[in-house]
Amino acid sequence: MKKVARDMVVSHKQGSGRVAILEDGNLVEIYIEKTKKKSIVGNIYKGRITSVLPGMGAAFVDIGVGKNALIYLQDLVINEDDCQVKPSKIKALKKDDTIIVQVMKDPMQGKGARLTTYLSIPGRLMVFMPQSDRSGVSRRLPEKERDRLRKILKEIKPEEGSVIIRTAAQRARKKDMQDDLEYLKSQWAAVQRKMKKVKPPSIVYKEPELEVRVVRDNLSRDYSKVIVDSKSEYDRIRTYLDRAAPELKDRLEYYEGKQPLFGRYGVDEGIKAALRRKVSMPSGGYIVIDEAEALTAIDVNTGSYTGKKSLEDTVLKTNLEAAVEVVRQLRLRDIGGIIVIDFIDMENRRNRERVLETLEHELAKDKTKSQVVTLSKLGLVEMTRKNVTEGLIGTLGKTCPRCEGRGLLFTD
Repeated sequence: MKKVARDMVVSHKQGSGRVAILEDGNLVEIYIEKTKKKSIVGNIYKGRITSVLPGMGAAFVDIGVGKNALIYLQDLVINEDDCQVKPSKIKALKKDDTIIVQVMKDPMQGKGARLTTYLSIPGRLMVFMPQSDRSGVSRRLPEKERDRLRKILKEIKPEEGSVIIRTAAQRARKKDMQDDLEYLKSQWAAVQRKMKKVKPPSIVYKEPELEVRVVRDNLSRDYSKVIVDSKSEYDRIRTYLDRAAPELKDRLEYYEGKQPLFGRYGVDEGIKAALRRKVSMPSGGYIVIDEAEALTAIDVNTGSYTGKKSLEDTVLKTNLEAAVEVVRQLRLRDIGGIIVIDFIDMENRRNRERVLETLEHELAKDKTKSQVVTLSKLGLVEMTRKNVTEGLIGTLGKTCPRCEGRGLLFTD
Protein backbone atom coordinates (compact mmCIF):
# COMPACT_ATOMS: atom_id res chain seq x y z
CA MET A 1 0.00 0.00 0.00
CA LYS A 2 1.45 3.36 -1.07
CA LYS A 3 2.47 5.65 1.78
CA VAL A 4 0.69 9.02 1.74
CA ALA A 5 2.97 12.10 1.83
CA ARG A 6 1.55 14.55 4.39
CA ASP A 7 2.45 18.21 4.90
CA MET A 8 1.02 20.96 7.10
CA VAL A 9 0.97 24.57 5.87
CA VAL A 10 0.39 27.32 8.44
CA SER A 11 -0.41 30.92 7.50
CA HIS A 12 -1.29 33.78 9.82
CA LYS A 13 -2.28 37.00 8.08
CA GLN A 14 -4.37 40.03 9.03
CA GLY A 15 -5.80 38.56 12.22
CA SER A 16 -6.79 35.26 10.62
CA GLY A 17 -5.16 31.91 11.41
CA ARG A 18 -5.24 29.29 8.65
CA VAL A 19 -3.84 25.76 8.66
CA ALA A 20 -3.98 23.44 5.64
CA ILE A 21 -3.27 19.70 5.57
CA LEU A 22 -2.02 18.28 2.28
CA GLU A 23 -1.91 14.63 1.25
CA ASP A 24 0.25 13.92 -1.82
CA GLY A 25 0.08 17.65 -2.54
CA ASN A 26 -3.73 17.79 -2.48
CA LEU A 27 -5.66 19.88 0.02
CA VAL A 28 -7.74 17.57 2.25
CA GLU A 29 -8.41 19.67 5.36
CA ILE A 30 -8.44 23.40 6.04
CA TYR A 31 -8.80 25.11 9.42
CA ILE A 32 -9.63 28.81 9.49
CA GLU A 33 -10.16 30.97 12.56
CA LYS A 34 -10.82 34.70 12.50
CA THR A 35 -9.98 36.92 15.45
CA LYS A 36 -13.61 38.09 15.75
CA LYS A 37 -15.02 34.56 15.42
CA LYS A 38 -12.82 32.14 17.36
CA SER A 39 -13.94 28.61 18.13
CA ILE A 40 -14.78 27.88 21.77
CA VAL A 41 -14.96 24.07 21.36
CA GLY A 42 -13.03 22.40 24.18
CA ASN A 43 -13.19 25.39 26.52
CA ILE A 44 -14.42 24.69 30.06
CA TYR A 45 -16.68 27.20 31.84
CA LYS A 46 -18.21 27.74 35.24
CA GLY A 47 -21.72 28.55 34.10
CA ARG A 48 -25.08 29.49 35.55
CA ILE A 49 -28.34 27.77 34.61
CA THR A 50 -30.83 30.32 33.28
CA SER A 51 -33.78 28.03 32.53
CA VAL A 52 -34.74 24.34 32.56
CA LEU A 53 -36.89 22.84 29.78
CA PRO A 54 -38.33 19.48 30.94
CA GLY A 55 -40.25 19.06 27.68
CA MET A 56 -36.99 19.12 25.72
CA GLY A 57 -34.89 17.32 28.31
CA ALA A 58 -32.52 20.27 28.24
CA ALA A 59 -31.39 23.40 30.06
CA PHE A 60 -29.96 26.75 29.01
CA VAL A 61 -26.67 27.82 30.56
CA ASP A 62 -25.05 31.26 30.66
CA ILE A 63 -21.31 30.76 30.06
CA GLY A 64 -20.55 34.41 29.30
CA VAL A 65 -20.18 34.21 25.51
CA GLY A 66 -23.36 35.97 24.41
CA LYS A 67 -26.20 33.63 23.48
CA ASN A 68 -26.99 31.08 26.18
CA ALA A 69 -25.63 27.58 25.55
CA LEU A 70 -27.65 24.35 25.68
CA ILE A 71 -27.08 21.11 27.59
CA TYR A 72 -29.16 17.95 27.09
CA LEU A 73 -29.91 15.27 29.66
CA GLN A 74 -27.68 12.67 27.96
CA ASP A 75 -24.70 15.02 28.32
CA LEU A 76 -25.25 15.63 32.01
CA VAL A 77 -23.48 14.16 35.03
CA ILE A 78 -23.96 15.50 38.55
CA ASN A 79 -21.09 15.28 41.03
CA GLU A 80 -22.46 14.24 44.43
CA ASP A 81 -19.79 13.63 47.11
CA ASP A 82 -17.26 12.89 44.32
CA CYS A 83 -19.51 10.17 42.86
CA GLN A 84 -20.60 10.56 39.26
CA VAL A 85 -24.40 10.36 39.07
CA LYS A 86 -26.23 10.41 35.75
CA PRO A 87 -29.67 11.91 36.50
CA SER A 88 -32.79 10.38 34.97
CA LYS A 89 -34.53 13.73 34.65
CA ILE A 90 -33.41 17.21 33.60
CA LYS A 91 -35.35 18.48 36.64
CA ALA A 92 -32.26 17.54 38.65
CA LEU A 93 -31.05 20.98 37.57
CA LYS A 94 -32.50 24.18 39.01
CA LYS A 95 -32.48 27.75 37.76
CA ASP A 96 -29.46 29.75 39.02
CA ASP A 97 -27.52 26.55 39.86
CA THR A 98 -23.77 26.69 39.16
CA ILE A 99 -22.53 24.07 36.71
CA ILE A 100 -19.12 23.16 35.23
CA VAL A 101 -19.46 22.52 31.50
CA GLN A 102 -17.31 22.00 28.40
CA VAL A 103 -18.22 23.18 24.90
CA MET A 104 -18.64 20.32 22.42
CA LYS A 105 -20.12 22.33 19.51
CA ASP A 106 -19.70 25.99 18.53
CA PRO A 107 -22.70 28.35 18.28
CA MET A 108 -24.07 28.12 14.72
CA GLN A 109 -27.08 29.07 12.62
CA GLY A 110 -28.50 31.24 15.39
CA LYS A 111 -28.25 28.47 17.99
CA GLY A 112 -26.16 28.60 21.14
CA ALA A 113 -23.18 26.35 21.87
CA ARG A 114 -23.78 22.68 22.79
CA LEU A 115 -22.42 21.65 26.19
CA THR A 116 -21.45 18.55 28.16
CA THR A 117 -20.38 17.88 31.73
CA TYR A 118 -18.16 14.95 30.64
CA LEU A 119 -14.92 16.92 30.88
CA SER A 120 -11.72 16.09 29.00
CA ILE A 121 -8.35 17.79 28.49
CA PRO A 122 -6.47 16.77 25.32
CA GLY A 123 -2.72 16.39 25.05
CA ARG A 124 -0.65 15.33 22.06
CA LEU A 125 -0.42 11.64 23.00
CA MET A 126 -3.53 11.21 25.12
CA VAL A 127 -6.76 12.74 26.37
CA PHE A 128 -7.21 13.01 30.15
CA MET A 129 -10.75 12.52 31.49
CA PRO A 130 -10.82 13.46 35.20
CA GLN A 131 -14.33 12.06 35.90
CA SER A 132 -14.01 8.72 34.13
CA ASP A 133 -12.48 5.41 35.22
CA ARG A 134 -12.34 3.74 31.78
CA SER A 135 -9.07 4.07 29.87
CA GLY A 136 -8.43 2.89 26.33
CA VAL A 137 -6.33 3.06 23.16
CA SER A 138 -7.30 4.50 19.77
CA ARG A 139 -8.81 1.92 17.43
CA ARG A 140 -7.05 3.57 14.49
CA LEU A 141 -3.75 2.04 15.56
CA PRO A 142 -2.55 -1.43 14.43
CA GLU A 143 -3.44 -4.20 16.87
CA LYS A 144 0.20 -4.95 17.71
CA GLU A 145 0.82 -1.31 18.60
CA ARG A 146 -2.39 -1.18 20.62
CA ASP A 147 -1.19 -4.13 22.70
CA ARG A 148 2.13 -2.38 23.39
CA LEU A 149 0.38 0.82 24.45
CA ARG A 150 -2.08 -1.07 26.65
CA LYS A 151 0.86 -2.49 28.61
CA ILE A 152 2.33 0.98 29.08
CA LEU A 153 -1.09 2.32 30.04
CA LYS A 154 -1.39 -0.21 32.87
CA GLU A 155 1.91 1.08 34.27
CA ILE A 156 1.17 4.81 34.07
CA LYS A 157 -2.62 4.91 34.57
CA PRO A 158 -3.56 7.77 36.95
CA GLU A 159 -5.05 7.00 40.37
CA GLU A 160 -7.96 9.34 39.63
CA GLY A 161 -9.50 9.78 36.20
CA SER A 162 -8.64 7.94 33.00
CA VAL A 163 -6.95 8.47 29.64
CA ILE A 164 -7.53 7.61 26.00
CA ILE A 165 -4.30 7.04 24.09
CA ARG A 166 -4.35 8.95 20.78
CA THR A 167 -3.17 7.82 17.35
CA ALA A 168 -0.17 10.17 17.68
CA ALA A 169 1.19 7.88 20.42
CA GLN A 170 2.24 5.30 17.83
CA ARG A 171 5.85 4.30 18.62
CA ALA A 172 5.90 6.73 21.57
CA ARG A 173 8.14 5.90 24.54
CA LYS A 174 6.83 5.29 28.04
CA LYS A 175 8.63 8.42 29.29
CA ASP A 176 6.98 10.59 26.61
CA MET A 177 3.57 9.31 27.67
CA GLN A 178 4.33 9.86 31.36
CA ASP A 179 5.42 13.44 30.63
CA ASP A 180 2.24 14.10 28.64
CA LEU A 181 0.07 12.70 31.42
CA GLU A 182 1.82 14.72 34.13
CA TYR A 183 1.32 17.89 32.10
CA LEU A 184 -2.40 17.14 31.65
CA LYS A 185 -2.82 16.40 35.36
CA SER A 186 -1.18 19.73 36.19
CA GLN A 187 -3.59 21.48 33.82
CA TRP A 188 -6.55 19.80 35.52
CA ALA A 189 -5.23 20.86 38.94
CA ALA A 190 -5.05 24.46 37.67
CA VAL A 191 -8.65 24.18 36.40
CA GLN A 192 -9.82 22.93 39.82
CA ARG A 193 -8.10 25.84 41.58
CA LYS A 194 -9.70 28.34 39.22
CA MET A 195 -13.15 26.72 39.64
CA LYS A 196 -13.05 27.58 43.34
CA LYS A 197 -11.94 31.19 42.82
CA VAL A 198 -14.20 32.52 40.05
CA LYS A 199 -17.90 33.28 39.95
CA PRO A 200 -20.19 32.22 37.09
CA PRO A 201 -20.14 32.84 34.20
CA SER A 202 -16.34 32.45 33.85
CA ILE A 203 -13.90 30.47 31.73
CA VAL A 204 -11.71 28.05 33.70
CA TYR A 205 -9.87 26.30 30.85
CA LYS A 206 -9.10 27.64 27.38
CA GLU A 207 -7.92 25.65 24.38
CA PRO A 208 -4.70 26.93 22.73
CA GLU A 209 -4.65 29.05 19.58
CA LEU A 210 -5.69 27.40 16.31
CA GLU A 211 -2.18 26.78 14.99
CA VAL A 212 -0.96 24.98 18.13
CA ARG A 213 -4.27 23.14 18.45
CA VAL A 214 -4.06 21.68 14.93
CA VAL A 215 -0.40 20.73 15.42
CA ARG A 216 -1.29 19.02 18.71
CA ASP A 217 -4.21 17.08 17.22
CA ASN A 218 -2.66 16.10 13.88
CA LEU A 219 1.13 16.21 13.75
CA SER A 220 2.82 12.81 13.81
CA ARG A 221 5.83 11.07 12.29
CA ASP A 222 3.76 10.62 9.12
CA TYR A 223 4.21 14.32 8.32
CA SER A 224 7.29 15.34 6.38
CA LYS A 225 7.15 19.06 7.21
CA VAL A 226 5.24 21.91 8.86
CA ILE A 227 5.76 25.18 6.96
CA VAL A 228 4.90 28.47 8.72
CA ASP A 229 4.93 31.99 7.23
CA SER A 230 4.56 33.94 10.49
CA LYS A 231 7.57 34.33 12.80
CA SER A 232 5.40 34.68 15.90
CA GLU A 233 3.43 31.52 15.06
CA TYR A 234 6.65 29.69 14.14
CA ASP A 235 8.05 30.54 17.59
CA ARG A 236 4.77 29.56 19.29
CA ILE A 237 4.68 26.15 17.56
CA ARG A 238 8.39 25.57 18.22
CA THR A 239 7.89 26.31 21.93
CA TYR A 240 5.03 23.81 22.02
CA LEU A 241 7.08 21.12 20.24
CA ASP A 242 10.03 21.74 22.59
CA ARG A 243 7.80 20.59 25.44
CA ALA A 244 5.41 18.13 23.82
CA ALA A 245 7.25 16.53 20.87
CA PRO A 246 10.96 17.44 20.60
CA GLU A 247 11.47 14.54 18.17
CA LEU A 248 9.30 16.38 15.61
CA LYS A 249 11.03 19.78 15.77
CA ASP A 250 13.09 19.01 12.67
CA ARG A 251 9.86 18.99 10.61
CA LEU A 252 9.20 22.67 11.39
CA GLU A 253 10.23 25.19 8.70
CA TYR A 254 9.95 28.98 8.51
CA TYR A 255 8.81 30.16 5.07
CA GLU A 256 10.49 33.32 3.72
CA GLY A 257 9.55 33.08 0.03
CA LYS A 258 8.16 36.07 -1.86
CA GLN A 259 5.11 34.21 -3.17
CA PRO A 260 2.30 33.91 -0.57
CA LEU A 261 2.56 30.54 1.19
CA PHE A 262 -0.98 29.36 0.41
CA GLY A 263 -0.52 30.35 -3.23
CA ARG A 264 2.80 28.49 -3.39
CA TYR A 265 1.15 25.23 -2.28
CA GLY A 266 -2.13 25.65 -4.18
CA VAL A 267 -4.20 26.04 -1.01
CA ASP A 268 -6.02 29.19 -2.18
CA GLU A 269 -7.19 27.42 -5.33
CA GLY A 270 -8.24 24.42 -3.27
CA ILE A 271 -10.37 26.64 -1.02
CA LYS A 272 -12.06 28.30 -4.01
CA ALA A 273 -12.86 24.87 -5.46
CA ALA A 274 -14.31 23.76 -2.12
CA LEU A 275 -16.80 26.62 -2.21
CA ARG A 276 -18.27 25.50 -5.53
CA ARG A 277 -21.43 23.41 -5.76
CA LYS A 278 -20.08 21.17 -8.53
CA VAL A 279 -16.87 19.13 -8.13
CA SER A 280 -15.29 17.45 -11.16
CA MET A 281 -13.61 14.03 -11.01
CA PRO A 282 -10.66 12.68 -13.06
CA SER A 283 -12.69 10.45 -15.40
CA GLY A 284 -15.09 13.23 -16.42
CA GLY A 285 -17.82 12.50 -13.89
CA TYR A 286 -18.78 14.95 -11.17
CA ILE A 287 -20.60 15.33 -7.86
CA VAL A 288 -23.01 18.09 -6.84
CA ILE A 289 -23.16 19.16 -3.18
CA ASP A 290 -26.21 20.95 -1.75
CA GLU A 291 -26.11 21.93 1.92
CA ALA A 292 -29.34 22.59 3.83
CA GLU A 293 -29.67 23.52 7.51
CA ALA A 294 -29.70 19.97 8.87
CA LEU A 295 -28.97 17.81 5.82
CA THR A 296 -26.49 17.69 2.96
CA ALA A 297 -27.39 15.99 -0.33
CA ILE A 298 -24.63 14.79 -2.67
CA ASP A 299 -25.52 13.66 -6.20
CA VAL A 300 -23.15 11.57 -8.36
CA ASN A 301 -23.17 11.92 -12.17
CA THR A 302 -21.19 10.28 -15.02
CA GLY A 303 -20.90 13.62 -16.82
CA SER A 304 -18.73 13.31 -19.92
CA TYR A 305 -17.42 9.86 -18.99
CA THR A 306 -18.84 7.18 -21.30
CA GLY A 307 -16.62 4.22 -20.37
CA LYS A 308 -15.37 1.44 -22.66
CA LYS A 309 -16.79 -1.94 -21.60
CA SER A 310 -20.37 -1.72 -20.36
CA LEU A 311 -22.81 0.58 -18.58
CA GLU A 312 -22.30 -1.28 -15.29
CA ASP A 313 -18.51 -0.88 -15.58
CA THR A 314 -18.88 2.83 -16.38
CA VAL A 315 -21.17 3.39 -13.41
CA LEU A 316 -18.92 1.40 -11.07
CA LYS A 317 -15.82 3.41 -11.95
CA THR A 318 -17.72 6.69 -11.51
CA ASN A 319 -19.13 5.61 -8.15
CA LEU A 320 -15.71 4.46 -6.89
CA GLU A 321 -14.16 7.80 -7.82
CA ALA A 322 -17.11 9.57 -6.20
CA ALA A 323 -16.70 7.63 -2.93
CA VAL A 324 -13.13 8.95 -2.63
CA GLU A 325 -14.04 12.51 -3.67
CA VAL A 326 -17.09 12.71 -1.40
CA VAL A 327 -15.03 11.95 1.71
CA ARG A 328 -12.35 14.44 0.64
CA GLN A 329 -15.03 17.12 0.32
CA LEU A 330 -16.61 16.22 3.67
CA ARG A 331 -13.23 16.68 5.36
CA LEU A 332 -12.32 19.79 3.38
CA ARG A 333 -15.65 21.56 3.86
CA ASP A 334 -16.11 20.13 7.38
CA ILE A 335 -19.68 19.10 6.58
CA GLY A 336 -21.60 17.62 9.50
CA GLY A 337 -25.07 16.37 10.36
CA ILE A 338 -27.10 14.04 8.14
CA ILE A 339 -25.58 13.34 4.71
CA VAL A 340 -27.36 11.55 1.85
CA ILE A 341 -25.21 10.39 -1.09
CA ASP A 342 -27.06 9.48 -4.28
CA PHE A 343 -24.70 7.11 -6.10
CA ILE A 344 -25.66 5.99 -9.61
CA ASP A 345 -27.81 2.82 -9.59
CA MET A 346 -25.90 -0.48 -9.92
CA GLU A 347 -27.44 -3.87 -10.70
CA ASN A 348 -24.56 -5.97 -9.37
CA ARG A 349 -24.66 -6.47 -5.57
CA ARG A 350 -20.88 -7.01 -5.37
CA ASN A 351 -20.33 -3.67 -7.11
CA ARG A 352 -22.52 -1.94 -4.52
CA GLU A 353 -20.44 -3.57 -1.78
CA ARG A 354 -17.21 -2.36 -3.40
CA VAL A 355 -18.46 1.23 -3.44
CA LEU A 356 -19.49 1.02 0.23
CA GLU A 357 -16.14 -0.54 1.18
CA THR A 358 -14.30 2.27 -0.61
CA LEU A 359 -16.41 4.88 1.17
CA GLU A 360 -15.72 3.33 4.58
CA HIS A 361 -11.99 2.98 3.80
CA GLU A 362 -11.75 6.68 3.00
CA LEU A 363 -13.79 7.64 6.08
CA ALA A 364 -11.23 5.76 8.21
CA LYS A 365 -8.78 8.60 7.36
CA ASP A 366 -11.19 11.18 8.78
CA LYS A 367 -10.65 12.15 12.43
CA THR A 368 -14.24 13.33 12.77
CA LYS A 369 -16.63 10.61 13.90
CA SER A 370 -19.08 9.32 11.28
CA GLN A 371 -21.57 6.49 10.84
CA VAL A 372 -22.66 4.89 7.56
CA VAL A 373 -25.89 3.04 6.75
CA THR A 374 -25.81 0.28 4.09
CA LEU A 375 -25.98 1.28 0.42
CA SER A 376 -29.53 0.66 -0.85
CA LYS A 377 -30.56 -0.84 -4.22
CA LEU A 378 -31.44 2.69 -5.34
CA GLY A 379 -27.82 3.75 -4.76
CA LEU A 380 -28.58 5.88 -1.69
CA VAL A 381 -26.21 6.02 1.26
CA GLU A 382 -27.37 7.66 4.47
CA MET A 383 -24.65 8.67 6.90
CA THR A 384 -23.97 11.08 9.73
CA ARG A 385 -20.84 13.06 10.53
CA LYS A 386 -20.27 14.85 13.80
CA ASN A 387 -21.18 18.51 13.50
CA VAL A 388 -18.73 20.67 15.48
CA THR A 389 -18.29 23.91 13.50
CA GLU A 390 -20.18 25.90 10.87
CA GLY A 391 -17.95 24.38 8.21
CA LEU A 392 -15.89 26.11 5.54
CA ILE A 393 -18.81 27.87 3.86
CA GLY A 394 -20.19 29.15 7.18
CA THR A 395 -16.73 30.43 8.17
CA LEU A 396 -15.92 32.22 4.91
CA GLY A 397 -19.35 33.42 3.81
CA LYS A 398 -22.88 34.33 4.81
CA THR A 399 -26.32 33.79 3.32
CA CYS A 400 -27.30 36.25 0.59
CA PRO A 401 -29.99 38.56 2.05
CA ARG A 402 -31.81 38.90 -1.30
CA CYS A 403 -32.30 35.26 -2.30
CA GLU A 404 -31.90 33.87 1.26
CA GLY A 405 -29.48 31.24 0.04
CA ARG A 406 -31.68 29.84 -2.75
CA GLY A 407 -29.38 31.09 -5.51
CA LEU A 408 -32.18 32.64 -7.56
CA LEU A 409 -32.66 35.97 -9.29
CA PHE A 410 -36.34 36.80 -8.84
CA THR A 411 -38.12 38.44 -11.78
CA ASP A 412 -41.45 40.27 -11.97
